[in-house]
Amino acid sequence: MRTFVRLAYLLVFLIVSTVSLAQQITVSGKVSSSDGAALPGVSVLIKGTTIGVPTDAQGTYTIKVPAQSSVLVFSMIGMMAKEVTVGSQTAINVTLDDDSRALSEVVVVGYGTQRKLDVTGAVAQIKGDDIIKQPSMNAVSGLQGKVAGVQINNSGKPGEAPQIRIRGAGTAYGSANPLYVVDGVWFDDISFLNSGDIESMNILKDASAQSIYGVRAANGVVLITTKKGKSGQAVVNYNGFVGYQKVTNPIKMANANEYATMVNELSTINGGKPILDPAQYGQGTDWYRQILRNAPITNHQLSISGGTEKSTYNLSLGYLYQDGIVERNNFKRYTARLQNDFQVLNNLKVGYTATGAFSSSQDEAGGIFRQMYAAGPVVPVYYADGTYGDPTDYNLGDGNNFNPQVTVDFYNQITKKTLLTGNIYGELTILKGLTFKSSFGGRYSQDETRSYTPAYVATFKQRNTTSNLEFTRPQARYWILENTLTYTKEIGDHNFTALLGQSAQRDQSYKLTASALNVPYTREGDLYLALGNADGRNVKDEGDLATYASYFGRVNYSFQDRYLINASLRADGSSKFYQGGNAWGYFPSVGVGWVISSEPFMQNQRIFDNLKFRASWGKIGNASVPSNLSTLTVANGGDLAAFFGGQLYTGASINSIIPPVTYWERGVGTDIGLEAALLKSRLTVELDYYIKETQQAIFDIPVLSSIGTSSSRIIGNQATFRNRGLEVALNWRNTISKDVSYSIGANAGLNNNVVLAVSSGANPIYDGGVGLTGGAQATRTQVGDPIGSFYGYIVDGIFQTEDEVKASAQPNAKPGDFKYRDISGTNGTPDGAITGLDRQVIGNPNPKWTYGINTNLTVKNFDLTLDFQGVAKVDIYNANLGWRYGNENFTKDFYDNRWHGAGTSNTYPSVNIGGGQNYLPNSFYVQDGSYFRVRNAQLGYTFAPELTQRLKLKKLRVYANAQNAFNFFKYKGLSPEVRANENKPTQAGIDANVYPLSATYNFGVNVTF
Repeated sequence: MRTFVRLAYLLVFLIVSTVSLAQQITVSGKVSSSDGAALPGVSVLIKGTTIGVPTDAQGTYTIKVPAQSSVLVFSMIGMMAKEVTVGSQTAINVTLDDDSRALSEVVVVGYGTQRKLDVTGAVAQIKGDDIIKQPSMNAVSGLQGKVAGVQINNSGKPGEAPQIRIRGAGTAYGSANPLYVVDGVWFDDISFLNSGDIESMNILKDASAQSIYGVRAANGVVLITTKKGKSGQAVVNYNGFVGYQKVTNPIKMANANEYATMVNELSTINGGKPILDPAQYGQGTDWYRQILRNAPITNHQLSISGGTEKSTYNLSLGYLYQDGIVERNNFKRYTARLQNDFQVLNNLKVGYTATGAFSSSQDEAGGIFRQMYAAGPVVPVYYADGTYGDPTDYNLGDGNNFNPQVTVDFYNQITKKTLLTGNIYGELTILKGLTFKSSFGGRYSQDETRSYTPAYVATFKQRNTTSNLEFTRPQARYWILENTLTYTKEIGDHNFTALLGQSAQRDQSYKLTASALNVPYTREGDLYLALGNADGRNVKDEGDLATYASYFGRVNYSFQDRYLINASLRADGSSKFYQGGNAWGYFPSVGVGWVISSEPFMQNQRIFDNLKFRASWGKIGNASVPSNLSTLTVANGGDLAAFFGGQLYTGASINSIIPPVTYWERGVGTDIGLEAALLKSRLTVELDYYIKETQQAIFDIPVLSSIGTSSSRIIGNQATFRNRGLEVALNWRNTISKDVSYSIGANAGLNNNVVLAVSSGANPIYDGGVGLTGGAQATRTQVGDPIGSFYGYIVDGIFQTEDEVKASAQPNAKPGDFKYRDISGTNGTPDGAITGLDRQVIGNPNPKWTYGINTNLTVKNFDLTLDFQGVAKVDIYNANLGWRYGNENFTKDFYDNRWHGAGTSNTYPSVNIGGGQNYLPNSFYVQDGSYFRVRNAQLGYTFAPELTQRLKLKKLRVYANAQNAFNFFKYKGLSPEVRANENKPTQAGIDANVYPLSATYNFGVNVTF
């Protein structure tokens, strides 16, 4: 009986299968754009199933459907989806309209999405496909030159995050990074994120768009949406490249013969005798060539995505390996990401995203770029017997008494970083148009930096008698809970969307530092603190805890898609500002828009396809500052102990002067914008004028050290400054034929930064001492000038003779020294003496112009991408030139143009540039930092479907890429792209031991299975 039942089931199965096969209909066709161009990669899905196929490079497809009643869904990102019932058709050709031309392109805004038509703030969107085209190690680098008003400074150091400024500096103390929101979780840095996992990046540039994130929006907001799975068959994608990095625009230093000549000149100027015989030396050692190298780089990403109508998934794995251009310097990163969405009920959707990242780096030797610049070329790397070349043997003094190869060989520091982050959410549709969403996310990170200095003897100065092992382990735990209620209603010509939300956050960090002496080295795995001397161990720990509570709301209204209003309010409470009942800050905003092209009087015109005017105003805040600024702290230690009556008493000292109350840093911004689309939307234009004012900005102002505190600064709400500018973005795209299409985009941003008020009045804020000798500081922040302006003496030439020196305001100078301009004495007029009163603003590290040009060309199966980027009207302080304590080397440019006798030069000083008053900040060290570069050049080829189908592939593309290969600038350093030291705007633009950017050449492949 049981066998009979099984046979019956088998018979029924065969009959049903036969009927199903008999009813299947083969449908084929082509999908095109409204311009008639073929659209490859369009998803053709049988509605209600997971069965689907993509269109090939010619836009064609073939699919089998079960019945005439089947409905085919044609969809593609950036295009309007279309549904077609099969019926009796076997050939179905479809034309998809561009979403942007229909004014329904969706952009991500705070806590939701909006049609581009409805946005009243300044929001820029970059697709993930545009970011991944550049072989950038950090996704933020891919934005460089693509968004008007966004300045990005990259570093050549492996694993180093770029510095980003959105419409100028939004703060001057604490973190100047924007807020990154990745799938609902807040970050200061996204170095953990693989560029291939990004669906889109949306930059909120004005206060109206940012204020919904009030507590952290002062430096701008970047919303990142990662890729999600889509219903349909599983799609496997591999994207990888391999290549190498090469130093661009290397500095040519003086060779050994030229160096010996200058060393003798310097000794003579200072009353000594010649030290070296130039005839004994030829080219000598090129320390840049010795230490720097071509560095390999490789990146691989594998993703699997798919799902059904009820659930979707996306799994991604990534691996990056990057050698630094400095010997022994490298970086490795592993990433894993899993995302799932589930349609539990018709009105309930839940999902999660989990990401893990681990990185490990062998760090570059500290100060190595300073050493390569300064080391004497007369010193060999090694002597004939294999020992290290010793500068002491050449009587060069202590200014450059180092062999850079020794520094590299004995530097041993490894940094490891582990990050786990995730987010879970639930979205419930309560009623039609009413949705409740709850999400909980967080991150956990644990880093470790292990530094080991062995006992060694390499040269007379480069030696260490006691080994030292140190571990630094910072940890961070963060969570965020957010609940939002959204209601959307359409009543005739009126559209309303209301949002109410609540948020709570907790951010805790802890850092432990421990060290020990005399730890023996056998191998890397045997470095333990317990192996060191018990009396040489040291432990220090510190931590921080900040909590936030927030409530926010927003209302969007539109009438006939013509008149738009957007208003929001956020209230943030933070434990960082609890003193004096000042914990809460309130951040309102309002934006209005007028779609002029929808007006009746515009219907018969043929110029504009879209024309929209918008204006906005808002307030934003900044909590990215250290906690407990108004809490008085004290220090104690052996140096504060004293004996009274034969008894030892431990004393204490106040660490710093603190203000009684620290208030929120507040930003107030206004934006006026115009958006237009012309010539059948082939040309789009976007213009913005903005004013962004930071009020009650937190600064640290120097005070006299004689007051007895360990810190000679007072931190508090000290200043108000303003960024004001203009942005323009133009984009043209066109399809010439089915085989040829292209696009050209250009953007530019003009920004002027100025300090409006400082609580210290006429007393300026000085900073920028990195790389400067004698305790000098190169920047000043004062009312009427930009933040961190270069400040010093104006050079009016070079003293040629002793008589000229005696007749000047610098009687202690020597021939060959800088001749400073006598500007003002105590009475405001030249007084015949050069003093600190003669210093002036001599440069601006804040770029006035940033710009980019982005082009794409497709000819049949070939595609070419060319991206250009640059900055203009910006200055760099070349601290390398004057950073001297003795016989440091000089550049070939300095050797060729130096003063070495009356009449030889009136622009370059003598080799005594580090002596007398020559090292003081002056206009000679300030150089033009403007540059123009070919940011990215990529040539790709997509193989024809006939080949990929035979290989069982959906898509196969190969490409060759060059990044930063061509750079044009006048700056006399390695690179004019100089990052702010400690990411502080008051220390921006100073080139001292900067890890320079390099060019990257690579070959890659993209395969879809």
